[in-house]
Amino acid sequence: MAVDREWTDLARMNTQSAQIVVVGGGIYGAATAWELARRGREVALLEGSTFASGASGGAGQRGVRANGRDLRELPLMRQAYTRWPHLEAELDAPTGYQRCGQLLLYERHHDIPAAQVRAAVQTGLGIPTSHLDAQAVHALEPGLAEGILGALHCPLDGVADHTATTLAYTWAAQREGAAAIEGARVTDVVLEGSRARAVQLEDGGRIEVGETLLLLANAGVAPLLEAVWGLVLPVWTVLPQAVFTEPVSPPPFRHLIGHAHRPLALKMTPAGEVMMSGGWRGRWNPERGAGETTPETVAGNVAQAVAVFPSLGGVRVASAWADRPETICIDGIPVIDRTPGTENVLFATGWTGHGWAIAPAVAPLLAEWAVSGTTPRALESFGLDRFEIG
Repeated sequence: MAVDREWTDLARMNTQSAQIVVVGGGIYGAATAWELARRGREVALLEGSTFASGASGGAGQRGVRANGRDLRELPLMRQAYTRWPHLEAELDAPTGYQRCGQLLLYERHHDIPAAQVRAAVQTGLGIPTSHLDAQAVHALEPGLAEGILGALHCPLDGVADHTATTLAYTWAAQREGAAAIEGARVTDVVLEGSRARAVQLEDGGRIEVGETLLLLANAGVAPLLEAVWGLVLPVWTVLPQAVFTEPVSPPPFRHLIGHAHRPLALKMTPAGEVMMSGGWRGRWNPERGAGETTPETVAGNVAQAVAVFPSLGGVRVASAWADRPETICIDGIPVIDRTPGTENVLFATGWTGHGWAIAPAVAPLLAEWAVSGTTPRALESFGLDRFEIG
């Protein structure tokens, strides 16, 4: 099927209203809009900039990873495992998904008992996980440094192209009848009693909310909740760093790589580059109005990679980026809930760098919640009540 890649603009909407208004054109906004539109709901998907312009876009790939997650997220990841292999066919557009497996490495003797326990618990929760000793992990990845003592291996983990997947969801939502609108930055929510009646746009426009409003704009959610509802969430914004080498042949490793205590995550891109990340942060440049890396953080990221795969010591860095804001929640899992005192507004934020992989499982639950008004059981652990807020 041919994909219509022209987005709807405000002037072409039939009305300045929709049953369900979704704010945020990243993976969560796009996926939830698609889930709602194919249920027959009239949906307006609003993005303040361009689709996939935030944390759900950019260079490289994202991990589709269960290994090492907070246990509260594993039921969602178990469900996401079943969807990722078929998502490209469902959306009729590329996602770049590849199931390559993930190794969570360790090199301290005292990490062995914890790795053994985590392997058993993850497996018990439906995430097949093996504990590998030094001989086994070096057999899987011969280029590892001698000091690597073992790893947790999740063979069902993998990677996907985050920009391609976000756009695939957006195009699919539009094919189902959703209005996908770029340059529609929401600055205010019009409240009447216990309901949101409309969203106000930066350019002066207004879109009426017929049934439900979903605030899924990641880094934009907390400021809007504070401005409109006075609700302060325990989240903050960071600028994750990603470093890319020149193409390397043969590839120095095959798996998605994580580490138990080093700030390091490694992926091989389809172009043969090594993508390095894993907790390094960029800084905000107020003059450019954008995030940027620093020589120190790039060098630090590379040094950690070389310590694990010594062959990377002679590989040149081709580019480094820190221009995609992400939100971090204080307890390491997202906040997904209804706004206190407003019956028809749902929000989600605080993805903490690993919300990407569970999106295919969370989006249908958000759609179900928006339609039914009842919190899905699978999302109960992510509510505000765990902080005694609201």
